[in-house]
Amino acid sequence: MLRNKLVPYTFLFPAFVGLLVFKLYPILDALIQSFYAPTFITDVKQFIGLRNYTELLTDSVFWNSVKVTLLLNIVINPLQIALAFLLAMLLNRKLKGIGVFRGIHIVPISVSVPIACILWAIMLNPEQGLVNTMLVWLGFDPQPFLASKHQALWTIILIATWKGVGYWSIFLLAGLQEISPSLYEAASIDGAGKTQQFRNVTFPMLKRTLTFVAVADTVANFLLFAPMYILTRGGPENSTNVLMNESFNRAFVYSDMGKASAIIIMLLLMLAVIITLQFKFLKAEH
Repeated sequence: MLRNKLVPYTFLFPAFVGLLVFKLYPILDALIQSFYAPTFITDVKQFIGLRNYTELLTDSVFWNSVKVTLLLNIVINPLQIALAFLLAMLLNRKLKGIGVFRGIHIVPISVSVPIACILWAIMLNPEQGLVNTMLVWLGFDPQPFLASKHQALWTIILIATWKGVGYWSIFLLAGLQEISPSLYEAASIDGAGKTQQFRNVTFPMLKRTLTFVAVADTVANFLLFAPMYILTRGGPENSTNVLMNESFNRAFVYSDMGKASAIIIMLLLMLAVIITLQFKFLKAEH
């Protein structure tokens, strides 16, 4: 009897070890390192308490990275979720050739982030890129895109949206297909139109899935780093310097692991607050 009770925990144990080693331990290590000064000459660490945090609070570069991170997420999260939801609604319809379209829409998912960034960098080249070639052909002026401090962040938002919308639409499509057709039939018999069916059937039944997508998408975008590192290195003029990129710079460019760790801890705290608010406002039932 005891053996049967232990079977589920045996299967969960490797996942628990992975969570402990690759998730919880790095966070704990970052928290500890955030209380120490950088060691440029000697390996002896100097405990400085909260100095890394207080110095960051008066650092204009840090606050700029906070602003860029929040702006990125304020735009990209609703954009990705809205487009993913519309795409899922389309994919859920029984249309001719929808099977082929379902296969095509996940192509961006199959392309790795570094390769996708390199391809977009080539296409967005200000002088010889495909996108500017098409703009000139259509009669528009060529655009700097990633080379402009006014366009770089918005360009990365579009690239990340292209990469992520298909992925999140899969979860929403699965949620839509779990809704029983009998609920729509009952609503139709009661005289509910398409709008009323969406408001009273689709949205309530999809609330849990939407909550998961909203939270997971927020986490993914707050930790977004590869596009900035590959395409802009945080530039031009720190216009794409998100907190993850700033932490990388502090750690591996300026060799200040203490401040890099402090940035990560502050990012995680910010993320925890935002996720808590999301759960509160979405009122998901668990």
